[in-house]
Amino acid sequence: MSATSKVVFLGACVVSLGTIGYVHYRQTSDRAKLHEGVIRDIQRQQQRKIENIYNLQQQNELTKQLKQELESREQQAAAGGS
Repeated sequence: MSATSKVVFLGACVVSLGTIGYVHYRQTSDRAKLHEGVIRDIQRQQQRKIENIYNLQQQNELTKQLKQELESREQQAAAGGS
């Protein structure tokens, strides 16, 4: 083999190894980013669930207050109407 062919072959090997290494690095990086996205989605779902439970509790309290007000108005109307 001539010196030129050895240099070309070595250059091709270096470029190939560099490309393979970059692809593996990029795949690992992409997987990590995807995993972070999944974790963020789970956190968002948990936060929404907490907010929904809080809103439901608030609605239940408001419903109880409204029922009490309606009952007191009905009692006042019944007492006033008698």
